[in-house]
Amino acid sequence: MFSKACEYGIKAAIFIATKSYEGLRVSPKEIAEKINSPQAFTAKILQSLVRHHVVNSIKGAHGGFEIQKDRISEVKLAQIVKAIDGDKIYVGCGLGMEKCDENHPCPAHDKFKIVRDELKNMLENTTLEELALNIKSGTAFLKT
Repeated sequence: MFSKACEYGIKAAIFIATKSYEGLRVSPKEIAEKINSPQAFTAKILQSLVRHHVVNSIKGAHGGFEIQKDRISEVKLAQIVKAIDGDKIYVGCGLGMEKCDENHPCPAHDKFKIVRDELKNMLENTTLEELALNIKSGTAFLKT
């Protein structure tokens, strides 16, 4: 459903949020280890999240990645998905056809439209705070 980069981006943002609640910044190496992602790939994903103002990057000896505590409840999953994958998840054809719309639908157009609308609703209404608190409480995990 999401690209691998987007999956890693979501996991990275959740991990950064959990550490930000503790007042800690995390390095790209630590993030990559905790989400089971290649370090160089993780660094590129983090750059995109910084450019789109999802996370902050602090340089220097005590630097790393963080999210301001008061912003964790404001960041929606939709922002992360848009930063990494754009909006193609909301508009692309479920069967990969170049031209697929209401006037020229693929065989699964109507069914995929329902799924896309539900997914968009979930992404726009789920905050990093909600997911980070699931990690902190031990009811959810970022790595197997």
